[in-house]
Amino acid sequence: MKIWPHKHILTLSDFSQDDYLRVINLANRFSLLINTGEKKADLLKGSLVTSIFFEASTRTRNSFELAAKRLSAEVLSFSPSSSSLTKGETFLDTALTYSAIGSDILVVRHSSSDVPFEISKRLDLKNAKTSVLNAGDGLHSHPSQGLLDLYTLTKFFSEVNTDPNILKGKEILILGDVIHSRVARSDMWALTAFGANIILCGPEELVTNELENFVKKTNSAQKKDPIQNRGSISISRSLEDSIKNADGIIVLRLQKERMAQNLLNCIKSYSNQFCLTPEKLNLNQKNIPILHPGPINRGVEISSLVVDSYQNCLIESQVSNGVPIRMALLYLLSEYQGNLKAI
Repeated sequence: MKIWPHKHILTLSDFSQDDYLRVINLANRFSLLINTGEKKADLLKGSLVTSIFFEASTRTRNSFELAAKRLSAEVLSFSPSSSSLTKGETFLDTALTYSAIGSDILVVRHSSSDVPFEISKRLDLKNAKTSVLNAGDGLHSHPSQGLLDLYTLTKFFSEVNTDPNILKGKEILILGDVIHSRVARSDMWALTAFGANIILCGPEELVTNELENFVKKTNSAQKKDPIQNRGSISISRSLEDSIKNADGIIVLRLQKERMAQNLLNCIKSYSNQFCLTPEKLNLNQKNIPILHPGPINRGVEISSLVVDSYQNCLIESQVSNGVPIRMALLYLLSEYQGNLKAI
């Protein structure tokens, strides 16, 4: 088997199908390990994983730290309020400090786009061994969430093998505040890589027409898209119309804290049209899976009745699946560095 090819995990736009499959297969193995009652494996014993979250987080931060501990890594946790940031230190100097004290992997989250990229470039210029794992940057990317959503949907549709190719041709509706969502962007990269067709649904303020061409715009540093035949992306302004043929739905939170301007004038009007309710779900004749990256604004983008009572609401499964997915990512970066025991 080839050694993992990426020193840093910053975006899913440069993932090949082989990359996705390695993550999925490893997550399966780690999930089985957890389910058999084995809480820890010594695979990253002696490695140091540091979570540097410049932005608040509950699920992602705790999931990464638990994943590192399950692999027996040492874990450091950065707190902005009690750090030298309050004295004027830059985020780059903070990252360099943690690298200098021996961090093998920096798990970085920031409210501004491209901060993990900037940190990785500075580390590489210094020939540092440290890898950077993007835990969410601004409106740009959230690779581990895209991977766990891919994994969650694959497990739902797979009867035997957990093979994401089962998503080929399926219609996945991404509903809500797409323009401000790094999760939606990572989901689009991951799901179209295996032939899923994405329908982006919401008002024009939150689902702009240019998003239809999102996956066609590869990063400027890339020579070509590593995926030859992606699924399509289309846009709908009607939840009632688009829900009828959907095979799955990913609901997004209204991210008011990321709206530079008051793009949405009336929350009530939005909720009336685009909140996912049991009545709207009844327009679909299948028992389709419902995902949401959290945190949830109940009654705004999704009804409490759907969250609490709909049998295929997989929000808790997403949270559970986040641990083995993040274990897999930490393992693979350690594989790149040559810092692990064989599995």
